[in-house]
Amino acid sequence: MGIIWIGLIVVFLIIEIITVGLTTIWFAGGALAALIACGLGLNTVGQSVIFLVVSLLLLFFTRPWALKYVTPHRTRTNYEEAVGQTVRVTETVDNRASTGTAVLNGQEWTARSEADDVVIPKDAMATVVAVSGVKLILKYEK
Repeated sequence: MGIIWIGLIVVFLIIEIITVGLTTIWFAGGALAALIACGLGLNTVGQSVIFLVVSLLLLFFTRPWALKYVTPHRTRTNYEEAVGQTVRVTETVDNRASTGTAVLNGQEWTARSEADDVVIPKDAMATVVAVSGVKLILKYEK
Protein backbone atom coordinates (compact mmCIF):
# COMPACT_ATOMS: atom_id res chain seq x y z
CA MET A 1 0.00 0.00 0.00
CA GLY A 2 2.96 2.31 0.61
CA ILE A 3 3.80 2.26 -3.11
CA ILE A 4 0.29 3.50 -3.92
CA TRP A 5 0.60 6.41 -1.48
CA ILE A 6 4.00 7.35 -2.93
CA GLY A 7 2.48 7.18 -6.42
CA LEU A 8 -0.40 9.43 -5.35
CA ILE A 9 2.00 11.93 -3.80
CA VAL A 10 3.93 12.12 -7.08
CA VAL A 11 0.75 12.42 -9.18
CA PHE A 12 -0.70 15.17 -6.97
CA LEU A 13 2.58 17.09 -7.00
CA ILE A 14 2.85 16.86 -10.80
CA ILE A 15 -0.73 18.09 -11.21
CA GLU A 16 -0.01 20.97 -8.81
CA ILE A 17 3.13 21.95 -10.73
CA ILE A 18 1.20 21.93 -14.01
CA THR A 19 -1.87 23.84 -12.76
CA VAL A 20 -0.51 25.97 -9.89
CA GLY A 21 -4.03 26.11 -8.46
CA LEU A 22 -3.16 25.33 -4.84
CA THR A 23 -5.64 22.45 -4.75
CA THR A 24 -3.91 19.12 -5.28
CA ILE A 25 -0.97 20.01 -3.03
CA TRP A 26 -3.25 19.43 -0.04
CA PHE A 27 -4.11 15.94 -1.29
CA ALA A 28 -0.40 15.24 -1.60
CA GLY A 29 -0.17 16.17 2.10
CA GLY A 30 -3.00 13.75 2.85
CA ALA A 31 -1.23 11.01 0.90
CA LEU A 32 1.94 11.72 2.88
CA ALA A 33 0.00 11.35 6.15
CA ALA A 34 -1.47 8.06 4.88
CA LEU A 35 2.03 6.88 3.90
CA ILE A 36 3.21 7.58 7.45
CA ALA A 37 0.18 5.67 8.80
CA CYS A 38 1.09 2.80 6.48
CA GLY A 39 4.63 2.81 7.86
CA LEU A 40 3.20 2.63 11.38
CA GLY A 41 1.22 -0.49 10.42
CA LEU A 42 -2.30 0.97 10.21
CA ASN A 43 -4.72 -1.01 8.00
CA THR A 44 -5.88 0.17 4.56
CA VAL A 45 -9.20 1.55 5.81
CA GLY A 46 -7.43 3.59 8.49
CA GLN A 47 -4.93 4.89 5.94
CA SER A 48 -7.75 5.92 3.61
CA VAL A 49 -9.59 7.71 6.42
CA ILE A 50 -6.41 9.56 7.40
CA PHE A 51 -5.85 10.50 3.74
CA LEU A 52 -9.35 11.97 3.40
CA VAL A 53 -9.41 13.73 6.76
CA VAL A 54 -5.93 15.29 6.43
CA SER A 55 -6.53 16.30 2.79
CA LEU A 56 -9.84 18.00 3.56
CA LEU A 57 -8.50 19.71 6.68
CA LEU A 58 -5.53 21.06 4.76
CA LEU A 59 -7.73 22.12 1.84
CA PHE A 60 -10.32 23.98 3.89
CA PHE A 61 -8.15 25.50 6.59
CA THR A 62 -4.85 26.34 4.90
CA ARG A 63 -5.78 27.02 1.27
CA PRO A 64 -7.43 30.44 1.92
CA TRP A 65 -4.43 31.50 4.02
CA ALA A 66 -1.97 30.27 1.37
CA LEU A 67 -3.83 32.02 -1.46
CA LYS A 68 -3.73 35.26 0.50
CA TYR A 69 0.05 35.16 0.83
CA VAL A 70 0.90 33.62 -2.54
CA THR A 71 -0.86 36.42 -4.46
CA PRO A 72 -1.03 39.31 -1.97
CA HIS A 73 -0.63 42.18 -4.44
CA ARG A 74 -3.49 41.71 -6.85
CA THR A 75 -3.57 44.62 -9.24
CA ARG A 76 -6.93 45.78 -10.45
CA THR A 77 -7.19 45.95 -14.21
CA ASN A 78 -8.75 48.76 -16.19
CA TYR A 79 -12.01 46.92 -16.72
CA GLU A 80 -12.60 46.46 -12.98
CA GLU A 81 -12.14 50.18 -12.44
CA ALA A 82 -14.52 50.98 -15.30
CA VAL A 83 -17.60 49.58 -13.55
CA GLY A 84 -19.56 52.39 -11.93
CA GLN A 85 -17.92 55.18 -13.93
CA THR A 86 -19.85 57.61 -16.10
CA VAL A 87 -18.89 57.72 -19.78
CA ARG A 88 -19.78 59.89 -22.77
CA VAL A 89 -21.33 58.11 -25.73
CA THR A 90 -19.53 59.05 -28.97
CA GLU A 91 -21.66 56.97 -31.34
CA THR A 92 -25.30 56.04 -30.75
CA VAL A 93 -25.53 52.78 -28.82
CA ASP A 94 -28.06 50.46 -30.45
CA ASN A 95 -27.73 46.77 -29.65
CA ARG A 96 -30.00 45.69 -32.48
CA ALA A 97 -27.88 47.58 -35.03
CA SER A 98 -24.64 46.52 -33.29
CA THR A 99 -23.44 50.11 -33.06
CA GLY A 100 -22.07 52.22 -30.28
CA THR A 101 -18.90 53.62 -28.79
CA ALA A 102 -18.09 55.49 -25.62
CA VAL A 103 -15.04 57.24 -24.20
CA LEU A 104 -13.66 56.08 -20.88
CA ASN A 105 -10.49 57.69 -19.47
CA GLY A 106 -9.62 59.09 -22.89
CA GLN A 107 -9.95 55.73 -24.66
CA GLU A 108 -12.72 54.81 -27.03
CA TRP A 109 -14.51 51.53 -26.29
CA THR A 110 -17.18 49.59 -28.10
CA ALA A 111 -20.37 50.04 -26.08
CA ARG A 112 -23.66 48.21 -25.72
CA SER A 113 -26.76 48.93 -23.68
CA GLU A 114 -27.62 46.57 -20.82
CA ALA A 115 -31.16 46.37 -22.28
CA ASP A 116 -31.59 45.54 -25.97
CA ASP A 117 -34.57 47.87 -26.35
CA VAL A 118 -32.77 50.94 -24.97
CA VAL A 119 -30.99 53.16 -27.51
CA ILE A 120 -28.46 55.58 -26.05
CA PRO A 121 -28.03 58.72 -28.17
CA LYS A 122 -24.70 60.24 -29.16
CA ASP A 123 -23.23 62.67 -26.56
CA ALA A 124 -25.39 61.20 -23.76
CA MET A 125 -23.86 60.26 -20.43
CA ALA A 126 -24.26 56.65 -19.25
CA THR A 127 -22.99 54.49 -16.41
CA VAL A 128 -20.80 51.42 -16.96
CA VAL A 129 -22.47 48.43 -15.28
CA ALA A 130 -20.20 45.70 -16.66
CA VAL A 131 -17.45 44.90 -19.11
CA SER A 132 -17.90 42.02 -21.54
CA GLY A 133 -14.69 41.27 -23.39
CA VAL A 134 -13.76 44.62 -24.95
CA LYS A 135 -17.25 46.10 -24.70
CA LEU A 136 -18.63 48.42 -22.07
CA ILE A 137 -22.15 47.53 -20.98
CA LEU A 138 -23.97 50.76 -20.24
CA LYS A 139 -27.01 51.79 -18.25
CA TYR A 140 -28.77 54.91 -19.51
CA GLU A 141 -31.19 57.00 -17.52
CA LYS A 142 -32.76 59.98 -19.22
